[in-house]
Amino acid sequence: MLPHHVIKKPLLTEKSTGEMNDANVYTFEVDRRATKDDIRDAVERAYGVKVVKVATQRRKGGRSRNKFGWVEHAVSKKATVRLKDGDVIELF
Repeated sequence: MLPHHVIKKPLLTEKSTGEMNDANVYTFEVDRRATKDDIRDAVERAYGVKVVKVATQRRKGGRSRNKFGWVEHAVSKKATVRLKDGDVIELF
């Protein structure tokens, strides 16, 4: 898989931004079918860094209600990637 097919977008939350600064850990939303090896290769090729560890988590979809009725949310997958010391990804 090509890197831009595997990595959908970086997840920027308060917790993930703190981990970027303190522990050199980045969080991405990735394709559901991507394996840890696919994610490692995609991050290394897209950003030119060395990945030490990849952790993945499947996020369950479901239904939620809003003012217009019920909404179905799709299943998604997020990956937390730890980089080698000294490597940095410039997201902004």
